[in-house]
Amino acid sequence: MADSAQPLAGQRRVLILERVRARGGVRVTELVRDLGVSDMTIRRDLDALARRGLVHKVHGGAVRTEAAASGEPGFETKANWQLPAKEAIARAAAALVPPGSAVGLAAGTTTFAVARQLRAVEGLTVVTNSLRIAELLEEPDEDGTPATATVIRTGGVRTPSDALVGPVADQAIRSLHVNVLVMGCHGLSAETGLTTPNLAEAETNRTFLQSARRVVVVADHTKWNAVGLASFAALEQLDVLVTDDALAAEHRAAAAQLVGELIVAPTGEQGHQA
Repeated sequence: MADSAQPLAGQRRVLILERVRARGGVRVTELVRDLGVSDMTIRRDLDALARRGLVHKVHGGAVRTEAAASGEPGFETKANWQLPAKEAIARAAAALVPPGSAVGLAAGTTTFAVARQLRAVEGLTVVTNSLRIAELLEEPDEDGTPATATVIRTGGVRTPSDALVGPVADQAIRSLHVNVLVMGCHGLSAETGLTTPNLAEAETNRTFLQSARRVVVVADHTKWNAVGLASFAALEQLDVLVTDDALAAEHRAAAAQLVGELIVAPTGEQGHQA
């Protein structure tokens, strides 16, 4: 492949993942030759895919994992990724939700972290397509104090990442309206917007977006330039993007030009906001 035709990082990783799924494995030397990029670039791509549980790195290449076969790791797997970043992002996102408001919480491990923070916010009505989030918000405190949120579950068909999706979920969401929607994504980029590996989840997310007055997306730095199968929103549709301070400066600049507001949550000694 000529240099002028080299795919972007997100596109390249989709091509690599498709080849892994089709063949069961790939070799670095073959990808360097076929994609026209350096050995170091391919190894970074494989590292990024391996961090998401989509491939398993081996000497000289990568092979398919159980998660790679479906393209969608389970909730327990994803819940252990980027924990400090998720906690920082969750605190920043929860601060955007006023007491007494109607909130949409789309399914996901980062939105689950947001839900933990929202237990302290009084008088919320929460619409969610996540059984885990619903259960979390309905549990009494450790001292037995009842939870204060009113939780509306959408119903639907359960995905490997514990999202409830499909026509039942879409119909329920379509009939409701929320002040703030907090949602995550599999990946995001300036070119592809927000993406997910699950087609039905993409449609349910689109329905959620239509029901919200304000859209807040929570995504740690590893999501930038990751690309799932289906796009469900452009970055220009986001009122707020909350990420962490490990996001590279050039990616912050790109995001800041497209979203309404970029909030960079500090995970270390110093954070930034644009």
